[in-house]
Amino acid sequence: MYSDFTIYHELMARKVHDILLVCSPYDAFIMEEGGSLAARIIEEYQGLNLSEPPRLKRISSAEEALSCLKDKKYDLVIASPHVGDMDAWCLGREIKKNNPDIPVVLLANSEQAVASYPAMLSYEGIDHYFVWTADPDLMMAIIKNVEDRLNVSADTEKAGVRVLIIVEDNPEYRSFLLSLAYREVVSQTQKILADSLTYGHKLLKMRARPKILVAQNFEDALQLYERFKPYVFGVFSDGRFPRAGKLDKGAGISFLRRIRKEINDLPLLLVSSEPSIRKSVLKIPAVFVDKNSSFLTEKIHHFLLTQLGFGDFVFRMPDGDVVGWASNFRTFEEKLRTIPEESFIYHANRNHFSTWIMARSEIEMASGLRLLHIGDFTSYNAMRNFLADNIRSLRKERQRGIVARLSSRDFDPEVMDFVKIGQGSLGGKGRGLAFMAGQLAASGNLAEISGLKVKFPQTLVIGSDGFDDFIRKNDLHRVRKKKDSQIAAAFLQGKMPEALEEELAVYLARITGPLSIRSSSLMEDAQFTPYAGLFSTYMLANNHHDFKVRFAQFLAAVKLVYASIWFCAPRAFSGGQYRESQEKMAVIVQEMAGRQYGDYFYPAISGVAQSYNYYPVSPMKAEEGLASIALGFGRTVVEGEKSLPFSPLYPKNLPHFSTVEDILANAQRYFYALKMTEEGGAIGFDPLGNLVKREIVSAEDEFPVNLLASTYIADEHRIRDGSHPGPKVITFAQILKYRLIPLPEVIQEFLKLGKQGMGCPVEIEFAVDLHPDPADSVFYFLQIRPMVVGSERLDVEISAAEEEKAFCRSVQALGHGKFENMADIVYVKAESFEAGKTRDIARQISQLNSRLQKEDRPYMLIGPGRWGTADPWLGIPVQWQDIAGAAAIVELRNEMLKVDPSQGSHFFHNIISLGIPYVTVTEGKDFLDWKVLAGTTSVQETTFLNHVRFEKPFTLKINAPRSNCVMFTEA
Repeated sequence: MYSDFTIYHELMARKVHDILLVCSPYDAFIMEEGGSLAARIIEEYQGLNLSEPPRLKRISSAEEALSCLKDKKYDLVIASPHVGDMDAWCLGREIKKNNPDIPVVLLANSEQAVASYPAMLSYEGIDHYFVWTADPDLMMAIIKNVEDRLNVSADTEKAGVRVLIIVEDNPEYRSFLLSLAYREVVSQTQKILADSLTYGHKLLKMRARPKILVAQNFEDALQLYERFKPYVFGVFSDGRFPRAGKLDKGAGISFLRRIRKEINDLPLLLVSSEPSIRKSVLKIPAVFVDKNSSFLTEKIHHFLLTQLGFGDFVFRMPDGDVVGWASNFRTFEEKLRTIPEESFIYHANRNHFSTWIMARSEIEMASGLRLLHIGDFTSYNAMRNFLADNIRSLRKERQRGIVARLSSRDFDPEVMDFVKIGQGSLGGKGRGLAFMAGQLAASGNLAEISGLKVKFPQTLVIGSDGFDDFIRKNDLHRVRKKKDSQIAAAFLQGKMPEALEEELAVYLARITGPLSIRSSSLMEDAQFTPYAGLFSTYMLANNHHDFKVRFAQFLAAVKLVYASIWFCAPRAFSGGQYRESQEKMAVIVQEMAGRQYGDYFYPAISGVAQSYNYYPVSPMKAEEGLASIALGFGRTVVEGEKSLPFSPLYPKNLPHFSTVEDILANAQRYFYALKMTEEGGAIGFDPLGNLVKREIVSAEDEFPVNLLASTYIADEHRIRDGSHPGPKVITFAQILKYRLIPLPEVIQEFLKLGKQGMGCPVEIEFAVDLHPDPADSVFYFLQIRPMVVGSERLDVEISAAEEEKAFCRSVQALGHGKFENMADIVYVKAESFEAGKTRDIARQISQLNSRLQKEDRPYMLIGPGRWGTADPWLGIPVQWQDIAGAAAIVELRNEMLKVDPSQGSHFFHNIISLGIPYVTVTEGKDFLDWKVLAGTTSVQETTFLNHVRFEKPFTLKINAPRSNCVMFTEA
């Protein structure tokens, strides 16, 4: 019942860009008495937020005018009566000979200035005639009126744009009315555009403002009315004007009576200098305004507000008593649901609702409502609910894909998906979200794909200027090089800027569900240096009964996210390469996807998907992408713990679940949930403080586990899908095997959309809220970042001789090129490795890394399992600062730890984005000569590590298209 914004792009296609003003120096002096005419036109356009002010060229002779028209295309000619060698009528006729479509407007400085020209009795060569009133609005009105004439036919047909007809034969009053009407219509249209719309959308909707058409006699007025009858939404008429070639004092009343016979609720205004006809006008019925009134402007303004719907909607009872006001669609919807039935019927029977909606340029909805009557519904309340529901749908539709400013008056979290505080940057993560919201809105109806609802969680972005103000207010630059805990303490003690704190309070007062407070630094998720997962994210239950406590916890989380920009991990990742100007942080606040089960809140499914698969297994292809999903919050996936990877194109092809043994070994055993008890809401330095790592067995009775689990039947040594007596194993069979919801298809659509929009492979994060009725399940899009793929422009050939002499070979290598900058290797000793000691190994690596960094010696790191995993049983849980000096990394899959690579982890993503070679060596498939390492000079040996050094840098060659690599030393 409402059109999308794309239709507005097609409106006002023909614009006045270049104007030729032909006037005598004296006329120019009169018109420019208040300043340069061109400058004043620009000023008026800017003052009314109108786009593209036209260019004005002034000349003083008809001969020069004709010469200019030969050399250049002009969209409008404005001429004064006196143009030296030719009068304006002759000039107009000459112009029309060669340029019949160029509008020619006569602009005199007074009516007396044309009284001596007999030609004025004929308008041949002149399209319009106005009198300069020393009002700069007139020039703007003339330009807009010409544009309206040029576009009215197309715009009414395309979008049903409304038309206001003005009938006035007196050129001075015509100039006054036209100037007044345009300023009022344009300014009132701007006032009623929703505050939450973007500036760009406001300009687009301005194109749908009413067109104003002017007639000077009865016949022209009637012709305009008949031609645009379905679109006319108001008429201003003089009392007397020519009819059949003669001045007729009853022409105005006659014209309005004719209209009233056909349209009983069209707003009609008669403006006359003859008060004696007032009673006749009121009988039409129409509104009468005396031209001689000292309040003429105010009365016309009042007519626009009350009759044409540009003002507040005033809800009245049939006896005129006021029962409410609405200034925007939000309050309009609220009042519709609560006003007395008598008031609703009163307005519905008079089409007041559709008139008010029409004035807000919601043409399609207003036109549709105008065709409906109370008799079309089963009851008054049915029509009331229909209208209110449509207004709500309209509000949601108009916000789709828009980053709106948070307004204390209009903020409605049920309608506004994406709001912003401040003027600063959205940050990298925020930009990605806003971009995808816009892409989704522009791509058509992706709100539901094959029965699965698709949503963005309600999102607030605190612009980066909030960070700047907070740092400045509390002089926090003094702690930027302190320890993480000291930085956090200083930030927590800081005071929020008052304006920001007030806006955050407005936001939180209307949001009651669990929240995630996430970083969005300028460098985060940027192309080529995504900084994935390096800054803090805090999760809040946001359910304390005392708002003051709830708000204090919220502010603490925001401050700690701010603090994380100076923490050790991002600094280690950057290597000190980014400038202080890039040390800015926006903050994203999102309602969390999921629902509460007992004392815990979590999504049924969280996941990461990539449009490029680094390790495809037949029949998969690299460009088909890969997804990894887990029960509960996504920390399981992004921190490299156990999750289920699958190809969105082949969701039933699960190499990790090939056998019962594989399923039992690789299935998720724990998941993360948010504790919802009030005592669990306190915010501390640890971002994971409110998350609980739960065993699957503890949640077997909860809906998501019950749905997503299969059962291990020990006696039969097999896995049975569904809930049966026995141990539960998370297999996602209902999703991937039985296709309860089209999750793979939705993932494919988002990857395709993101890749097309960003122009490179992308990675997305998402969550799914499952419902007992699959049709009510929701896919939540959480984040997007670019992937760094395709650096293989240089040819890197690996010869047979190089393979023969290599001490390491692999067919699972990421990166591309020839690297000869490393002579040092740090490796985990196989003989002393223990899976239960991986945290100790990480600490020893950190110590060696620190020493090698100080010596400026890049090194290769070799060890078993997933590097950077949060699960110490799956690999070595190093953080960025622990390996910041590593120039290449080798992941071993052997008897020490046989774990598949975790492509969806933040750690893995950042390694690739930095261009660090990442080589997987699988026992039985690839080759690593431990004898070479053992025979190389040992620089330092620890309990679990050995640091060796070659005499000269060794060579590492990676061929990305083939994913193979070799490492060798020159003899």
